[in-house]
Amino acid sequence: MSTMYADADPRSRLATAKAAATPAVTDGFGASSYALFGDSPPQIDDDTGRTWLTRGANFVVAYTLAKPGAVLNRQGQVDEYVLLLESPGPRALVTAGGETIAVGGEHIAFIPPGDSRIELPEGGEVVRLFTSASEDLAALCSNAETYANGAPHIPPLVRWPDPPGGFRIRKYALNVPAQEGRFGRIWRCTTFMVNVFEPAGPRDPNKLSPHFHDDFEQCSLAMGGSFVHHLRWPWTAKLSDWRDDEHVTCPAPSVAVIPAKAIHTSASVAPGMGNLLVDIFSPPRKDFSDMAGWVLNAADYPAPAEA
Repeated sequence: MSTMYADADPRSRLATAKAAATPAVTDGFGASSYALFGDSPPQIDDDTGRTWLTRGANFVVAYTLAKPGAVLNRQGQVDEYVLLLESPGPRALVTAGGETIAVGGEHIAFIPPGDSRIELPEGGEVVRLFTSASEDLAALCSNAETYANGAPHIPPLVRWPDPPGGFRIRKYALNVPAQEGRFGRIWRCTTFMVNVFEPAGPRDPNKLSPHFHDDFEQCSLAMGGSFVHHLRWPWTAKLSDWRDDEHVTCPAPSVAVIPAKAIHTSASVAPGMGNLLVDIFSPPRKDFSDMAGWVLNAADYPAPAEA
């Protein structure tokens, strides 16, 4: 079988890269989802600021433009969640598990289950990632109806092993130098894998990477610039499964949720070097985790034995 990626693409070395040209489908496809934050009313508009919520089968993305002095609380949080401060400006004080940790801009942090609070003295742009086990947030999502009956081909979420020494606030700086052979800048926890790409210019239209995932969704969060997400569904024997191609322009801030088995690729299109994409997966990806050196905090969060 041929690879889904060009030889120069680091993903060409993945175990999952050797695949058929089209996915095998016997029971239909899930739906794609797009959320253009700011183009529609937020799901939460209160003293903390404005928060837009959208989801996939296993995850919820909360994008917040926080007011100065905002406090984002979670009481009895069922599992570990993610705080992403991509821009340099925001400054957060995170309290959980009996400790308070300062998290500056250009950082990612993993916050333990239970009670927690994120204080934002100056406000700013904040992204939080929760699993769909946070039912209160999942119910508020702009696309909640899409997942009212689940999603085909997506198995139930199985969390990865607890970190050695137990849960605590863990933070990591995003400004990691690029490295030959490594794909993006990847961190994981028990519930998520997050790949923060380097800012980029417009993508060469002759060097795209159409591929598909058999049993998980991809969430592509645009934090800068603009992206066109190209999706194609292969034909099956059932005419009712056939769908038109999609070529959807999503300027930042925005989210595209790409369903399992849809052939897809994304192209940065805004001029300059300000195109910034963050790929999100829940649970973490086994194939990425199998690649030595790709997951920057692998020592802090072990993979399952079978991974």
